[in-house]
Amino acid sequence: MKGINKMLCLVDGEHYLPVTKEAIDTLNKLEHIDIVAAVFIGGTEKLRDDSEESYSEKLGVPVQFAKDKDIPYDLIVEMIREFDVDTVMDLSDEPILDYPKRFRIACKVLNEGVIYEGPDFRFEPTSQYEIMEKPSITILGTGKRIGKTAVSGFVSRLIDKNGYEPCVIAMGRGGPEEPEIVHGEELEITAEYLLEQSEKGVHAASDHWEDALMSRILTIGCRRCGGGMAGEVFLTNMKQGAKLANKVDSKFAIFEGSGAAIPPIKTDKKITLIGANQPIENLTTYFGPYRVGLGDLVILTMCEEPMADADKIKKIEEFVAEVNPDATVISTVFRPKPLGNLAGKKVLFATTAPESVKDKLVDYLEENYDCEVIGTTAHLSNRPLLRQDMKKYIDKADVMLTELKAAAVDVASKDAISHGLEVVYCDNVPVEIDDTYPDLGESVIKLVDSAIEDFNS
Repeated sequence: MKGINKMLCLVDGEHYLPVTKEAIDTLNKLEHIDIVAAVFIGGTEKLRDDSEESYSEKLGVPVQFAKDKDIPYDLIVEMIREFDVDTVMDLSDEPILDYPKRFRIACKVLNEGVIYEGPDFRFEPTSQYEIMEKPSITILGTGKRIGKTAVSGFVSRLIDKNGYEPCVIAMGRGGPEEPEIVHGEELEITAEYLLEQSEKGVHAASDHWEDALMSRILTIGCRRCGGGMAGEVFLTNMKQGAKLANKVDSKFAIFEGSGAAIPPIKTDKKITLIGANQPIENLTTYFGPYRVGLGDLVILTMCEEPMADADKIKKIEEFVAEVNPDATVISTVFRPKPLGNLAGKKVLFATTAPESVKDKLVDYLEENYDCEVIGTTAHLSNRPLLRQDMKKYIDKADVMLTELKAAAVDVASKDAISHGLEVVYCDNVPVEIDDTYPDLGESVIKLVDSAIEDFNS
């Protein structure tokens, strides 16, 4: 039997009080709804007085007024917590609430795990199934190609090195029909092995294969289709993947999101990744604040020009501090880390990084790994252009250095092997942009310890 839905109503002074009362009474007559309170969010055109006591008596529910002319976002949150609200019902309208204000309310409400709805809309928090029987964290992002898998690999290696014995559960658009275990801790995952898997129909550049190769730990691959505005997926087998994670020989689980889609598994702590290369309005409006508000640790990636200048990075950091003041915030850049020896070799480098940072990455490789980069391609996610770029340089190279993304196996590795090149895969490691930020490794360990403490409490 469906329980009672405790509802908080948002009302304004642009409506006559009898009209608002009729709406509240209409809702209250429904057996499954209990209007527990109302928040007066603004408007004075039809307001006779501003007495909370008077309006509470007339509406028949406790009413609280905004203390200033701004929309009382924090008061809405306070009322949700005070009355243990299930749903916030918006009975306001223009001009009190426009689209940006409504999205901001939606983010605040969803961050409380509460539904936000109005006459023709309904937003729900993303599904969070309580499945895990071991400590766990989620790594989610504000978009695609911002470094979730790279950060997941960094986190996995770090906590594995420190004895936490993790596994990774990743979902992707090309994931397997049934959750797939890859024993990265046991297998020798070579280019030839991945190519063999690819020819069997496996998406061998899936995130769980990359995690297994880069981190040398057990990974579980899942699939997903679709991504809603707040991060819900239409279809995924990650619930089965989570149940599998409970059974495997690991003591800690890391759930990795896909694009801006959020893993539908309840975990003990969350890391939110923000790509500093993204349009800032995508972060500060719509459901950007919702995702940012979920993070216990917030990592900004790609914090370098031309993707983001110092002013943009500062604005994003200030926004995060406003939306999620309790989170630790660290701004980073990615730097390549080859998994094989490049010393003295001529290298063809394939990456998903923007063309605009190519020279920085080339300089870093040549300075740190004693190699000569004779050609690059930023087209791992575009097979025709990748083949064109490789054709220019493949006869001059000794080594194909590639990230394990998109067409890295079925095009980059396959063509390189057919031309007699050695294939070396490349990780991307997050590095703090300067020493004014907390140490990333220490912050991750602190988060993991906190997740374990929460799980055991």
